[in-house]
Amino acid sequence: MCGRFVLFTTGETLLEAVGGLPGVTEVHAPLGTPAPRYNLAPTQIVPAVRYDGAVASVDPARWGLLPHWKKDESGPPLFNARAETVATKPSFRDAFKRRRCVVPMDGYYEWQDTGKGRVPHFVALGEGRMLWAAGLWATGLDRLSATIVTTDSLAPMEWLHDRLPRLLAEDEIEQWLTGTPEDATELLHPTPVELLDQLTVRPVAKEVGNVRNDYPELLDAGAGGLF
Repeated sequence: MCGRFVLFTTGETLLEAVGGLPGVTEVHAPLGTPAPRYNLAPTQIVPAVRYDGAVASVDPARWGLLPHWKKDESGPPLFNARAETVATKPSFRDAFKRRRCVVPMDGYYEWQDTGKGRVPHFVALGEGRMLWAAGLWATGLDRLSATIVTTDSLAPMEWLHDRLPRLLAEDEIEQWLTGTPEDATELLHPTPVELLDQLTVRPVAKEVGNVRNDYPELLDAGAGGLF
């Protein structure tokens, strides 16, 4: 699954990263870009990247999909969508057909069950490279919302968790955003091993478990007496 992530790349740097994606000639962020965040959680605001032809837009979205038929925001937030059922499940199938997005992140948190407790880890590419998670968007309740697609885990990451966000290679992003449902279905497999092999994973501060904590030191493996 993917229930917490980090996005400290913002402002012009984020817009430049989006502008460098395949197929993009122009980037708009009419409501600006988000402030740096180190512990983004479901129901909070995350950036959703969408394409309109060669123009990319970066817009604030509630993390937790609100389908058009939702009467209110009650109930568990739909912050993840399983790739295995995203094309058929009523909560997601309409968005999968025509409203796909990507969610940029500098990395995400995952908890390893050690048998003696759960240890949080930070997963990232490093070297200033961003991750691009496959997502869906909707405008139920007259507000933009988004969810992140997840898949089964693969060997390089199975030790950490049995689910993974579907991280898109840059040459997959245009197909996901602008392709037909059939094109998008071709991407409903786990993240390519070539990309997974580039991920770095390290334990981080246990304080990340509290959504109220949101500061750079959460990425420090020694913070808060984890070890």
